[in-house]
Amino acid sequence: MRIKRILAGLLAATRSGRRRSDHVVEAPGTQATVLQGQPGQFVSASFAHRDGVRPYKLYIPTSYAGQRLPLVVMLHGCGQTADAFASATRMNALAEEQHCFVLYPEQTRAANRSMCWNWFKRTDQRRGQGEPAILAGMTQEVMRSYRVDASRVYVAGLSAGGAMAAVMATVYPEIYAAVGVHSGLACGSAHDLVSALAVMRGIRAPLGDDHAAPAGPIIVFHGDRDRTVHPRNGEHLVSRSLRQIGASSAGGSVERAQTPGGRAYTRTIHRDSTGRVVLEYWKVHEGGHAWFGGSPRASYSDPNGPDAAREMIRFFLQNALEHHPVDRFLVA
Repeated sequence: MRIKRILAGLLAATRSGRRRSDHVVEAPGTQATVLQGQPGQFVSASFAHRDGVRPYKLYIPTSYAGQRLPLVVMLHGCGQTADAFASATRMNALAEEQHCFVLYPEQTRAANRSMCWNWFKRTDQRRGQGEPAILAGMTQEVMRSYRVDASRVYVAGLSAGGAMAAVMATVYPEIYAAVGVHSGLACGSAHDLVSALAVMRGIRAPLGDDHAAPAGPIIVFHGDRDRTVHPRNGEHLVSRSLRQIGASSAGGSVERAQTPGGRAYTRTIHRDSTGRVVLEYWKVHEGGHAWFGGSPRASYSDPNGPDAAREMIRFFLQNALEHHPVDRFLVA
């Protein structure tokens, strides 16, 4: 995402209001999507909540025949649409291969001129209000409409979408079993335009009461040459997540490798006391601000990096929620 576009979006978001309406979902429209010779369905719909309306796309794999399948929620970056993000990440092809639903919420220009998720506003960092409530409601609408495995629902995002994914996993831990943050920021790392610009440049905000982190498994990707969201934000998110999970920052195993013909990376793996992997941190060397391992034909994509989408799916499917509260669908 170009820095000027993101900054313009942040400024516009401070001036925009929200539309209010009753809690309804529109009837979906469907189009065929051919992936590796297998036609899946890419459904278009929108979700309305008291705090606003957001369109979305939903990928339904060919193998779906009423059985319970995992769901991955993918939050795009600034300037992207649901279709563009699906194309850049190639997540639909992986969903076809791994038998998953993929939900792509889409930001509106009315909510943010540059179509950035409003991760930096206090009202969009808390449970039961703003964009977190909209996205949680949308997730659960899809869970009610299709046979989704409620123990295997995940959320991931890029840039502003990565920051919002961190928010979602933090404030709705009973919905999302794991989170993937690509070139993003920690929940509560900014609370207005000024602090957002500062933290994106690598100036860490002071810790406050609203500074939290996902308590569940997390996988983080960040390029060490990211000039839009400073790499320090990836490190900050990892350190906060380790504290929240209760794992030692000194106890990680380190793997250094290189994508064939592409970028080198350092992968750090942290486990809990039972030996389960709870955090993976992929630092991509010479990597900038783009989705690693993505399509060479898409914008905001770096095909030379490790395959972030495939690694996230692998990580996600290793994790499931152990407890399902009775009021799982009552999250407002």
